[in-house]
Amino acid sequence: MRRREFIGLMYGTAATWPLAARAQQKAIPVIGFLDPASPGARAAFMAAFRSGLAESGYVEGENVAIEYRWAEGENNRLPTLAADLVRRQVTMIAATGGIPSAQAAKAATTTIPIVFQTATNPVEFGLVASLNRPGGNLTGVTTLGVEVGPKRLELIHELVPTATVIALLINPTSTVSETLAKELLPAARTLGLQLHVAHASTDRDLDVAFESLTLRQAGALVVGVDAFFIARSKTIAALTLRHAIPAIFQNREFAAAGGLVSYGSSGAEAFRHVGLYAGRILKGERTADMPVQQATKVELVINLKTAKALGLTVPPSLLARADEVIE
Repeated sequence: MRRREFIGLMYGTAATWPLAARAQQKAIPVIGFLDPASPGARAAFMAAFRSGLAESGYVEGENVAIEYRWAEGENNRLPTLAADLVRRQVTMIAATGGIPSAQAAKAATTTIPIVFQTATNPVEFGLVASLNRPGGNLTGVTTLGVEVGPKRLELIHELVPTATVIALLINPTSTVSETLAKELLPAARTLGLQLHVAHASTDRDLDVAFESLTLRQAGALVVGVDAFFIARSKTIAALTLRHAIPAIFQNREFAAAGGLVSYGSSGAEAFRHVGLYAGRILKGERTADMPVQQATKVELVINLKTAKALGLTVPPSLLARADEVIE
């Protein structure tokens, strides 16, 4: 071989080495994150999600990327956001924030693995075949949200025993709302209470809903299970104080923001489990074989400062059962 040909061959081969090396490098997986709330409202929960990922060996920006899609409290945007994640060919989807996001993700793909977080039984909404053997491309975590709705009604009745009209605030754009109302109606009748159902899916709706509570002379309020309300825990807590109406909600953030009482599963712990499951799927586990995780612990948080502002005396028996008392 002539020297010129040899040099040309050598340089030509060397030039292809970086390309070959890059081709052999494994692209980092991408998680599509679908949530009906907003980044600010989910800050603490997102820290828990990343903690779960880290426990599985994945750190955002190092060996995994995350594509975020936030619906900003508008459930009707979720199908479009889910379809966008599918078009981007993400490795898997974390559909947090309840049934609406899980349903949107399920409708968008039958092949990309999905880990959901819901506050009710996912079997009843057709997300999985069973809790132990989900089948298909979905699995996830379910918390005690809708199921303990009647218990929230009992607790607020215990705090405000003189109230005969109790309001239930629900988001009409969420498929869970109807289920929650069906759970609470018979519970209210058993307690001898009249249940007034108010609706809100926008900030303007919240103002109107609270005005209606005054007109209906509602003595207390149960806030429904929904990401829209979670994202507005501070706003709703402020509205309950402004309208002097004792209220109970599912998440601790509500009581911490000035709401009277909260009762439900830990949202942060649920998001941590979603992160753990996401990591296991990235490592190759099949959603069909991963049982749906069920939260069994609930937390009762009472804000004594708010109780005093509302002129309420919290029964000692209830204080003794509280997991946390805010003073």
